[in-house]
Amino acid sequence: MNVILIAINAKYIHSNLAVYNLKACAGEFRQHIRLAEYTINERTEVIIRDVCRQKPDFIAVSCYIWNIRYVEEICSDVNKIYPDVPIWVGGPEVSYEGERFLAQHPFITGVMYGEGEATFRKVLNHYFKESLELDNIDGIIYRNENKNIVKNKPAKLLDMDSIPFVYNNIEKFKNKIIYYESSRGCPFSCSYCLSSIDKTVRYRSISLVKEELMYFIEHNVPQVKFVDRTFNCDKIRARNIWKFITENDNGMTNFHFEVGADLLEDEDFNIFDKMRDGLIQLEIGVQSTNKETLEHIRRFADIEKIKYAAERINKEKNIHQHLDLIAGLPYESYQSFKQSFADVFAMSPNQLQLGFLKVLKGSYMCEKAKEYGIKYSSFPPYEVLYTNWISFDEIIKLKSVEEMVEVYYNSQQFAHSLDKILVYYDNPFDFFDKLADFYENKGYSRKSHNRIARYNILREFIIDNFPQESDRICEYMILDLYARENLKSRPDWACDLKKYKDIIYSFYKSEEAAPFYLKEYEGYNFKQLIKMTHIEIFNFIDGEQSAYLFDYRRRNPVNKEALIIKICMEGTNDKYICSIGYRDNGNESCE
Repeated sequence: MNVILIAINAKYIHSNLAVYNLKACAGEFRQHIRLAEYTINERTEVIIRDVCRQKPDFIAVSCYIWNIRYVEEICSDVNKIYPDVPIWVGGPEVSYEGERFLAQHPFITGVMYGEGEATFRKVLNHYFKESLELDNIDGIIYRNENKNIVKNKPAKLLDMDSIPFVYNNIEKFKNKIIYYESSRGCPFSCSYCLSSIDKTVRYRSISLVKEELMYFIEHNVPQVKFVDRTFNCDKIRARNIWKFITENDNGMTNFHFEVGADLLEDEDFNIFDKMRDGLIQLEIGVQSTNKETLEHIRRFADIEKIKYAAERINKEKNIHQHLDLIAGLPYESYQSFKQSFADVFAMSPNQLQLGFLKVLKGSYMCEKAKEYGIKYSSFPPYEVLYTNWISFDEIIKLKSVEEMVEVYYNSQQFAHSLDKILVYYDNPFDFFDKLADFYENKGYSRKSHNRIARYNILREFIIDNFPQESDRICEYMILDLYARENLKSRPDWACDLKKYKDIIYSFYKSEEAAPFYLKEYEGYNFKQLIKMTHIEIFNFIDGEQSAYLFDYRRRNPVNKEALIIKICMEGTNDKYICSIGYRDNGNESCE
């Protein structure tokens, strides 16, 4: 027997925890299962060819909003090639309207809905041992002998400790994000989220979680992303895990958590304060600051507590914060969303994700869509088109703003420039809105742009809108450019460094002879130092001509920016050890 478990991921760096769990729980059938992971960027014909080349006897596919169209096309053609091979599907995209899905897709044999680990093993037992009839398997939807579609009762919820650890061969996941699940379910009732359907939160035992996290730490895994919903809904348990990873920090592994910020307390912040820069990152779903909206989406978060938490976490600058907003929610107009944006932007997140409501099958929002006048796409990802409060044109406008936020804020490549630009706007939303209009009017929105082109466009925007400040702001753009990389070619609007060549050479020769700023580069000659670091001369940043050294070995673990040190280059023995935008060894920022 040859069982093919198929996952079609959004990106190559993603891995599909679901199919690994299914295989791990398959018992005596495990040795006959092959995992086949693909991405939505691969041509379907290539995937079909690869699946068929494996001569399957049974196929199971994991279905989500981002891959369901690919699943439908692939399964349809595979069925034509192997009409006698059972094809079963599972996952959130087919679990909540399984009967309709099965009726619309005659080439699909059955649907496993809900938790699939135990169900999958029983289905395999039916086909390969013939000791279990389909009508005795909970958690499936199938066609009976009369070709009628039958939905069996839901399967019992699993004990989380019964699911084996799937990462024992960690080399298989090299260059992949590791997804880790320490709990299932969510105690909250957010109307747009499928996790709210399962109100019972089940946990993997803390001893087992620590043992598995230690495995990741010992193997220097770059990132472990917890998929738990509201990780800190059990505050004591969350603190226990946060203390554990702090005490066993390997200096490399980063842990990602989705948390309820309004649940955080002083004890949590005290733990965070002791963490290495970049040890954890936090994703916080704000969604809206409109009280009426929050009430109608059944999200009873305390916005003031979220603000306080964001401010308190930012204080130490050691944790990456990712805050989310959702456009298209009930009672959220365009103007209301602008205010929500301003409120969240004021929390100074490292990333602000401007997302759009997706009306998911099985969600309470789907039930209320007609009442709210929510019109959404009939096709995945079922994204909002307009509502009683926001028009289609306004949604499209927000799409353009979203792109500007992604490029110019979330990339963190324009941080210093934006700090100087945004002082001219009462609401930061207006800047991104106006920049989106600039892109559209200039014809830039319909083209792809590399990094330098994005800077050139922003410079053009600055000259048009702030001509008297353009030279000063553009110097901060140069600062941003070199903070990320030692550019091989300079923008034509950057200052000419050739006239400072002798001074720069003198500095590097001095560092070669007696390292002060570049002690970590000891042993390299001055020509090598020039290639590995960068010196930039600025005229406006300090109100006078000054020099800054960009050290690419010492990067900020939170935003990946190079250490930027103001340096003394000639005429004095004074040594500056202060940096822009980054604390190094306790020396505060010059800015």
